[in-house]
This record gives sequence, structure tokens and C-alpha cells, in this order.
Amino acid sequence: MFQKRLISPVERKNGWQLAEYAGEQTPDGMQRLLSSAKWDADAVRDDLRGYVMEYLGDRGTILIIDETGFLKKGTKSVGVKRQYSGTDGRIENGQIGVFLSYASPKGYTFLDRELYLPREWAADEEKRKEAGVPEHVGFATKPRLAQRMLQRAREAGVPAAWVTGDEVYGGDRHLRIRLEEQEQPFVLAIACDEPLWCNVGSGPEQKRADKLAQMLGPSRWKRLSAGEGAKGPRLYDWACGHLCRLAEPQWEHWLLVRRSISKPKELAYHVVFAPAGTSLPTLVKVAGRRWTIEECIELAKGEVGLDQYEVRNFTGWYRHVTLALFAHAYLTVIHARAEVGEQEKGGQALRLRNCYL
Repeated sequence: MFQKRLISPVERKNGWQLAEYAGEQTPDGMQRLLSSAKWDADAVRDDLRGYVMEYLGDRGTILIIDETGFLKKGTKSVGVKRQYSGTDGRIENGQIGVFLSYASPKGYTFLDRELYLPREWAADEEKRKEAGVPEHVGFATKPRLAQRMLQRAREAGVPAAWVTGDEVYGGDRHLRIRLEEQEQPFVLAIACDEPLWCNVGSGPEQKRADKLAQMLGPSRWKRLSAGEGAKGPRLYDWACGHLCRLAEPQWEHWLLVRRSISKPKELAYHVVFAPAGTSLPTLVKVAGRRWTIEECIELAKGEVGLDQYEVRNFTGWYRHVTLALFAHAYLTVIHARAEVGEQEKGGQALRLRNCYL
């Protein structure tokens, strides 16, 4: 019932407005669902994963890691502090959530979520108790939270051909090594100064990503689309160079570089772990899919109230966010099935209100 209300036309998906929409006199029932009712948000998360696999599962899928900020006032909301929010591109007072999304040929939506708990919060017993943070929950970096979600997906048998994410995750060697150990291909963004092993001169040595990019000759660069954007194909120049070859001949490491056409000095760097012989267009396609999680987050905030909660404690955050992700997945599946119906009817338009996935 709560999920249905999250996809209702109510402008703000908070307790008062959802209760009013449902004809209730007070928001007590809504608030009880998120605070004291007996149910397990992690079990619902597992149901969400199963639902997504049933309707959108595909072995060519890309798993995408990203984070977003939830602006909050005061100091009581769990995990809140002045910290950098990629959502706004600046330091704000708020919470940070780390998310795992599933970009399949049939549609893209969320699989999992974790709340980032800063060191100050993890070490403050008074704050932890007031916010209801469980004893077993300690400090974990954002890449570590991502690794936990990826591991849960793997253990659940989620089919995925690739993993991608931004510099926060690509710059974490522990995450990259773990994915390599599991033979999980990835294309992860890295900073220009990320040290990478390469064969130069007499033997292996480490060089910065931007220095290695300077060694790529003109013949290496190809103009390719990273996918369709609002104004058509998102064209860039791309080049790929080998890093130190792994002991296993069936796997290779590459540095993938993206260059702006209009501003050639603007470069972006990615480290790649993939089967030997993987084509440059394939790597570009994977790198280009990273933006889909940003669209998921934007739509989830705008349409299903992902950031419109009025809870402060640990349990409430996970409950609201999990139900919002399920509502987003529901809209995604409806749209995917409508598209199939549209194709079956020879292109007859079937449009869904407020669903632009």
C-alpha cells in the first residue's frame, strides 16, 4: 500500500501528504510503518532484487555503482554532516546513500542501497544510540559499501556482464582486486593521477593515467558514441592502451581514455579488466551506460519520493529508501512491458504518465 502511494500524483511523498491522499486524519500509520512496525527492510530488498530479475534479468546487464546526497537540516538525522554531495557538486549538510543499479537491455532500475555512516558517527556512542544504529554497523568507506552490495548480487546469482562506476569506486584498489578475483569484468573511472602498472622500457613500472594517455598515438583514437543523449549520439574520441598483462592469458587490463571533441584537452580516464580481445566499441558502450544510474536517482527523487522522507533513525531511512526503490522498479517494469506491447502492436504509442525511463 505504501508503495502505491509513492507512485501517486501527490507532490510531496511525506507522511502528512500521503496520509491526506489516503483519506487518513493523521500521519500516524505512515510513520509507524517506517519506525515501529515489524518488518525487515533487507527482506524487502531481496524481494526487490528478485522482482527486477524476473522482469528485467539479462546476462548482458551492467551493474552500476553511484552515490547521491540527501540534504538535511540539523544534526540528528542518522549519518548527517557537512560533506560533499555529488548531487549538488558542493559541500552541504546532509546524508549520503550509495546505490547499486541494474542496467539491462530491457530497462534500468535499482537493486540495492546502503547508508554511508561517517567516522564521526560510527565512533559516537550517544549519536548511534539516539539514531538506532545497530551495534554491528561500523564505519565503512563508500567503495566498501559498494563491494558489499556487489557481493550480495553475486551470491544471489544476479546475471551481469560488467560493473562500472565513477572515480570514487575506480580509485579503490581493494574493490578492483576483489572484482578481478571473481573474474568480473569492469570499466571504472579513475582520476588523472591514478598510478597504473604498465610495460615501459626495461620492465613493469607505475605511471600516472594522464602520462600513459600522452603515449597513445594518433592512430589509437576512434570517434565513437557513448550512447544516445537528449541531443542525439554522445560522440567523443576514445583510445585504449594495454596495461601489464595478467598471468591468465584470457584476461587483460587496459587504460581507456575519453577525449572531448570540442575541448580536446578535456580527458577522462578508466581502468578496464576484461576478457582478452574485447573491442573498443564494447568498452565505450559500458563506460557510456554509467549515466543511467544518475537518471534513475533523478527520477526516483522526482517521482517516488526517494529524498522526501521525514525520518531520522537508521531503520526509518532503510525502510523508506527500500520502498521508494521498489516503486521505481515497478514503474520501470510497467514501462518495459508497455514497450513490448507497443512493438507487438506495430508501434502504436502506449504512454505512461510520469514515467520517462
